[in-house]
Amino acid sequence: MKRLGRGLSSILEDAEAGYLKDLPSRGVEEIEVSKIKPNPFQPRKEFKKEAIKELADSIQKYGLLQPVVLIKDKEGYILVAGERRLRAVKLLGENVIKAIVVNYSKDDLREYALIENIQREDLNPVEVAYSLQSLIDEHGYTHEELANAISKSRSYVTNLLRILNLPEFVHEKIKQGILSVGHAKVLIGLDEEIIKEVVEKIEKNSLNVRDTEKLIQRLKKPKQEKEDAPIDKTVVDIADKLKKIGLKVEINKDSIKIKFKNNKDLKKLEKLLSVIS
Repeated sequence: MKRLGRGLSSILEDAEAGYLKDLPSRGVEEIEVSKIKPNPFQPRKEFKKEAIKELADSIQKYGLLQPVVLIKDKEGYILVAGERRLRAVKLLGENVIKAIVVNYSKDDLREYALIENIQREDLNPVEVAYSLQSLIDEHGYTHEELANAISKSRSYVTNLLRILNLPEFVHEKIKQGILSVGHAKVLIGLDEEIIKEVVEKIEKNSLNVRDTEKLIQRLKKPKQEKEDAPIDKTVVDIADKLKKIGLKVEINKDSIKIKFKNNKDLKKLEKLLSVIS
């Protein structure tokens, strides 16, 4: 099982911090923006235009203090870290950008991109969950290893992965900030119809997690009471009378089932019906 070593990790950390220690011998270069392709393994799908504009204004005023990190391929370069900076530089109409070119593979790129983005606070929980699942699927990480890699608890990893089992409409509400991971956690294991009802009430009434738990208990309780309700005495009496004439009967709270094994039982039932009619 492959894991990122000190090499790529240290270079990326140094680049993000604006330091130039432990870098490749060529150090910082100026690379044509047009030759840089976005990271194909970028888990982040949404970039806020306002934040990019603010960063562009800062770069225009102070310059690019932190170089982006690239790997070289046959057609040019692939971005490893610094997509917001690259977008901001493009917004300014600049033709070149300061960059550090590292000699690593696309497999390294995918693994780092996932871990690097998971550690960022602005990634929504659904994107983080999919990134975690990708690390499990592609690189064989265990929950414990993921927790160590992103400096979180094992329970955090496990609970976040569980939200992937929820319906897509729940994922959308999480992305929109209407539902928290805490809300999602208490929805796991419920029937989809109940989930829909609960989500509607959370959105309409701004319910917190504790209130949501209470709501779920109330919704589940009537169903349980109905299932446990005793069978009406009239139903029991009718069943007893049918049994006395030799018919096999099964009852529950809302039905009486008459069974017959042979023609003899069928004749009994036919006789009974003729008397009633």
